[in-house]
Amino acid sequence: MSKEQSLTNHDDYALEPVPESERRGLFSMSMVMLGFTFFAASMWTGGTLGQGFKLWPDLIIVVLFGNLILGVYGAFLGYAASTTNLSTHILARYAFGRVGSKLPSFMLAFTQIGWFGVGVAMFAYPINKFTGMPMPILIIIGGALMTATVVIGIKAIEKISMIAVPAIILLGCMSVGKAIIDNGGLQPLLAVEPTERLTVAVGVALAVGSFISGGTLTPDFVRFAKTKKTGVTATIIGFTFGNSLMFIFGAIGAIATGLSDIAEVLAVQGLLGAGIALLALNIWTTNDNALYAAGLGLANITGLQRKHLTIFAGAIGTIFAVYLYNNFVGWLTFLSVSLPPIGGIIIGDFFIKNKGQYASPKEHDFKEINWAAIIAWIVAIAVSKLSPETGILSIAPLNAIITAALIHVLADRMINK
Repeated sequence: MSKEQSLTNHDDYALEPVPESERRGLFSMSMVMLGFTFFAASMWTGGTLGQGFKLWPDLIIVVLFGNLILGVYGAFLGYAASTTNLSTHILARYAFGRVGSKLPSFMLAFTQIGWFGVGVAMFAYPINKFTGMPMPILIIIGGALMTATVVIGIKAIEKISMIAVPAIILLGCMSVGKAIIDNGGLQPLLAVEPTERLTVAVGVALAVGSFISGGTLTPDFVRFAKTKKTGVTATIIGFTFGNSLMFIFGAIGAIATGLSDIAEVLAVQGLLGAGIALLALNIWTTNDNALYAAGLGLANITGLQRKHLTIFAGAIGTIFAVYLYNNFVGWLTFLSVSLPPIGGIIIGDFFIKNKGQYASPKEHDFKEINWAAIIAWIVAIAVSKLSPETGILSIAPLNAIITAALIHVLADRMINK
């Protein structure tokens, strides 16, 4: 049986550990993780940050700090995934219980379907501007093509990422080079003052919130890593390097043109026609990862085949694409509050409570619902909402992650003594 046939027959091991024969090396995993984080929405967020901070040193510090938090957060989850070779949703069963894990799976699947919808619209809008093709047709075509790729599984995601990653680096460098040339060099860009100044806390929260759902779903992809070192390294490359690069590309474009929407920036720079295929590939890779994760979450909830659930999720995201696109900032705010605690709880359960080791799913006696995890989730969301606007404790997503990990461990000892 070929590797591709094996993955197909096992539905990409949605509810079981990835066997050793199907695991991948550092280059393959890095391409998948970079394809995930090379998202045009990150360039859009970078554009927002570019309008709120001076390029040097303020913006660079905010971007690096925010993505360092994402990288460390993802690395913890990547280590757990490459140790157990399990998805986020199966890891959640250990912390939340068999039935309890369905709640975070629903939340994560719901948000990833939303990200998929945002991506479909971002795929369609620039093509519409360049070609004049009707938006509904472009949305349907884009959604269908991306969904079809995800139905195949990790094999197709890996191959598309290997094409898209170098392509989007090329596009970003072209945009940055054009911005520097059109503005008479780098120095004028460094001298530009922000039009709507943001605080460091808001900037870091935006940087973290823009991809915190991706960080939480790191295990869905890193479970295919051959070793723990491979899993952790690929995760750090994706989030700390890849996401920072996207932010910087978007920020410089925004500083140079005054626009935060990457499609509009490319159009003003005269690069929309040349970059349209590259931008589409960029969005395609991240959307594939988002929809793939949604399918795994729905499989944990229902026990049905990932492939069939992927088709359903893709259809929903495509139908609501325009609405999600037009409510992007609100979506980020929602993500920054509700999702980080899930990863924090998994980290606390795996590293603190269980000392970095889980029994295999077939051997483990799962609780139905672990109320300690539910309590930790609620408390962490409350802490996030009550975080101050300034000072060292003002990064709400980080507060939520730390609170969730600690409260879960403490509550578990009290409730399940």
